[in-house]
Amino acid sequence: MPTAVSTPVFTTAWTASPQRPSEGFTPNWSQEGFWRQSLRQVVRLTAGGGRARIRLSNAYGTSPLRIAGASVARSGPGAAVEPGSLRRLTFAGAASVEIPAYGQAVSDAAELALESGESATVTLHLDAVTGPATFHAQAFATSYRGSGDRLEDTGAAGFDASTESWYFLSAVEVDAGRGDGIALLGDSITDGFGSTPGDNRRWSDALAARTGRPVLNAGIGGNLLLNDSAWYGEKGLHRLARDVLDHEGVSTLVVLQGLNDLGFSETDEQPTYRPAPVVDAEELIAGHRELIRRARARGVRVIGATLLPFGGSDHWGEHAAKASHELNEWIRSSGEYDAVVDLNRAMAAPADPDRLHPAYDFGDHLHPNDAGYAVMAEVLAELLEKQR
Repeated sequence: MPTAVSTPVFTTAWTASPQRPSEGFTPNWSQEGFWRQSLRQVVRLTAGGGRARIRLSNAYGTSPLRIAGASVARSGPGAAVEPGSLRRLTFAGAASVEIPAYGQAVSDAAELALESGESATVTLHLDAVTGPATFHAQAFATSYRGSGDRLEDTGAAGFDASTESWYFLSAVEVDAGRGDGIALLGDSITDGFGSTPGDNRRWSDALAARTGRPVLNAGIGGNLLLNDSAWYGEKGLHRLARDVLDHEGVSTLVVLQGLNDLGFSETDEQPTYRPAPVVDAEELIAGHRELIRRARARGVRVIGATLLPFGGSDHWGEHAAKASHELNEWIRSSGEYDAVVDLNRAMAAPADPDRLHPAYDFGDHLHPNDAGYAVMAEVLAELLEKQR
């Protein structure tokens, strides 16, 4: 009898949630796009394996996107890669691929041994005009651009421009064959705002190191649960399937959303989201219930995270205070989530539970710093260990 050939089971080891082209954050290349250039992007993996493949997104492209070629390698310093590790990628056996408007493409797997916690470098050659680029605005990591075809460059010299965003790349998958991935759905706190750029100190990074499990970061800065935004992405309810449930190997979803739904109506300093509707706790609870229903329908366990304290920030006000307390109490006591991680209490200042602990405050009374993100990861890791 012929020997059966097993099909590798892939696990998502890194993700970035796609966004519409915009210039609402730090300067980026999303609106101008690319032409006759190579784009090199460095990502930190949370699972390892012997083969790797990538997912590319043209979710917000209005015309086909041509990828003239792609490669993957183990990362070196800056834009350099480790000599001998560079692998050309193919798409259904072809060196290039055309991704339709609003579509995506998955590469074939390349033989490349990668470890959890290691960084991989993906290079794309874009020889035709891309138009505005689907991207992820706040990478807190450096991406590089150079002229011409630099797919096989191992050095950094040809990459003479840099940015802190990711473009087209939405996932890296490895043949780990694991089904215990944890996805974090959230806003700028999940995205990693306030962490040290380039150091991989988001709470998703800390959680992966602490648990040894794949962790998918599905955060978008400014994201809302109930409403779409041109700058801050599609609402959490819309993007749940694409950014979490459709990825390989996800077994647990952690939801940390609702703060911007409440806070944007309190501040006059956010012209990027106007009009900002006044949202009450009952509306947010209904949104959380819908997330729970959809995730469970896909066999995913759902953990609710209470909103962090944000007193003293530009998102704080009488209505936001009241509604956030009501939402947090529902998350804690309703029993509707499979489990609850009480980040609100873990991160609160001893003298004022409505404010972030000073040791964990990035400085805006809204976002944690590196130490705060480490505490968030530790609290969640302890919960996961208790429930094994």
